[in-house]
Amino acid sequence: MSFTTIIDAIFASPKAVFGSAIALRAVLLVYGLLQDAYSPVKYTDIDYFVFTDAARFVYQGRSPYLRDTYRYTPLLAWILIPTAWDGWFSFGKVLFALADLLAGYLMVVILSTTYRMPQARALKFASIWLLNPMVATISTRGSSEGLLGVVVTALLYAILQRNVVLAGLLLGFGVHFKIYPFIYTLPFLLWLRSPDGTRRKAKGGSKASLKDQLLRFLNRDCTTLAIFSFVSFMSCNVLMFYIYGFPFLKHSFLHHLTRIDHRHNFSPYNTLLHLNASPAKSTSFHLESLAFVPQILLSAVAIPFALTANDLASTMLAQTFAFVTFNKVCTSQYFLWYINFLPFYLPSSSLLKQTRLGVVAGILWILGQAIWLQQGFQLEFMGQSTFVPGLWMATLVFFFINIWILGIMIRDIGTQSNAQSSPDKKER
Repeated sequence: MSFTTIIDAIFASPKAVFGSAIALRAVLLVYGLLQDAYSPVKYTDIDYFVFTDAARFVYQGRSPYLRDTYRYTPLLAWILIPTAWDGWFSFGKVLFALADLLAGYLMVVILSTTYRMPQARALKFASIWLLNPMVATISTRGSSEGLLGVVVTALLYAILQRNVVLAGLLLGFGVHFKIYPFIYTLPFLLWLRSPDGTRRKAKGGSKASLKDQLLRFLNRDCTTLAIFSFVSFMSCNVLMFYIYGFPFLKHSFLHHLTRIDHRHNFSPYNTLLHLNASPAKSTSFHLESLAFVPQILLSAVAIPFALTANDLASTMLAQTFAFVTFNKVCTSQYFLWYINFLPFYLPSSSLLKQTRLGVVAGILWILGQAIWLQQGFQLEFMGQSTFVPGLWMATLVFFFINIWILGIMIRDIGTQSNAQSSPDKKER
């Protein structure tokens, strides 16, 4: 039996794919316990200790914000309360790994229904997430991104099925939980303006007037999405504010407007924010408060208007990729935000159709990270000040690699016909 035959047999079986995904995460969880016990370099992410400390405070009937650097919704600490019990420290890691698997299952469902893929093909593309070592490692180290992966993937499924009430509830909850899903609001509204998600022209074939286009936002689906997302978002916020008061607003939302994080940061703003934060430097120019302007204009406005009518899921990929690339803080965990959209974009992308282009893009993306990590290692472990020029140049290299890849995505999506007009319209 050839290697290709074996691979095809694996992807033909959901049990084989999900069994492999479970095994991968189980091995990493056990390995993490061993590394934490015997190595000076710990496997567990520092953020996980922040989560579990906050959960312990909640378990004791106190505020999670008593834990310094806890900048998340209290709901996360509530979910992780079992980690405060004896012998349950790894509960959160297991939960995040299970969330990965659930997100992968939803990807298979979307690919099999909306995209009408055969099961084996759907499993292959979903394996970009399910069998991805980066995804599995990040979750088993204790990053909560897998939870958002489930919410966002379920949100995509709901909107594609035109279950607008559920989509609104998930959108509001997602924005409360992690803020960034708000960028999907405009493409959802654009997609819901017409019955099949496509652009409509006025009678006679002429382009609809601005007034007509704006009036389409007042249809039942758009209004329902707006109402239920607002109710969901505000319900979570009002409840958390009632319990925890202003510290909730300060740490969950306001903090991110002026956040400065100059370590472990792939962002092009990395070195600038580090230098701007120097106590010896007095300036009235607050870069950290303005950095989000080009990011939001591109990811939340320009890309949705340009691409949504062509392909909703791929537009969400381009949005998220742009949001992460231009974010003033960019860590490896953030890559998961857009990796979960790759299974929907890659089947018709030039990165897959043109093998050489796809290989080059993949190598450059990994190489850009490797260059930065080498400089980061010199800084963090060798004690060498590599901020300028080493780390600064490394961030620029990775930034321009991502800009190039984003350009490929936008070009691909811009030339696609509408792929998700309805659950049964188009087959890939």
